[in-house]
Amino acid sequence: MSVLKRLARNPQGLLGFVLTGCVLILAVFGPTLAPADPETMNFANRFEAPSGAFPLGTDWFGRDLASRIMVGARSTVLLALLATVIATAVGSLVGIVSGYLGGWLDEIIMRMVDAVMAIPGLLFALLIISALGSSAINAVIAIGVAFAPGMARIARSVTLQVRALDYVSAARSRGEGPGWIVLAEILPNVAAPIIVEATIRVAFAIMTLATLSFLGLGAQPPSPEWGLMISEGREHMFRSPWPIIAPGAAIALVAIGFNLLGDGLRDVLNPKTEH
Repeated sequence: MSVLKRLARNPQGLLGFVLTGCVLILAVFGPTLAPADPETMNFANRFEAPSGAFPLGTDWFGRDLASRIMVGARSTVLLALLATVIATAVGSLVGIVSGYLGGWLDEIIMRMVDAVMAIPGLLFALLIISALGSSAINAVIAIGVAFAPGMARIARSVTLQVRALDYVSAARSRGEGPGWIVLAEILPNVAAPIIVEATIRVAFAIMTLATLSFLGLGAQPPSPEWGLMISEGREHMFRSPWPIIAPGAAIALVAIGFNLLGDGLRDVLNPKTEH
């Protein structure tokens, strides 16, 4: 049975798939689907509550919040996905190579990974941004580097299990080189848990990216990035809560969607639950 069919039979996986699918569509086509220009100011409609004309209300400049959320999905979700891809690629490479080599090299690499993991992820990202400067791209790099050690740990733990199996021993007996064994024998068999972990990490990447933007270290005005929208809206929260509620709810829904999808994939890709 295909992964999609099995995922459709998993309630939380199906809900996560639907939510993340809608989010990805919004991230790609949001600027086209937005009903209004997200930067157009209309001072006659400042702090409007949700209505037919403004589904999510307006902000202190009279800008349509629904349009800003739809356009901001690209700068929030796609950047979080990019950060997760960086973390997955770097962490998986380090973890698989370390787990396959073993011995003293594995000990040195993993002790370095442990030292980095001892630093809280958000604090580590802040340190990187303080060195690189405040921008959306630097925030993506910071999150990718901060999340890479956790991915390395996951990849190494799975590699240690796979490298002891018979087909890896058979490849060594045939005289295959380490590069071929890692790419052809180990990588395909450790991909499933790495994909599951990466899917769940997207939710944390979105929240971390929003946090950095909230602190003024990620996206910069007038970008409709969701964390930045919350940061700007807090000054007016007693006049109208909608500029904070709308992006906050968007971040929560996306995080829930990717978490549900990750849990569903974990069940679907687990051989023990195949039947």
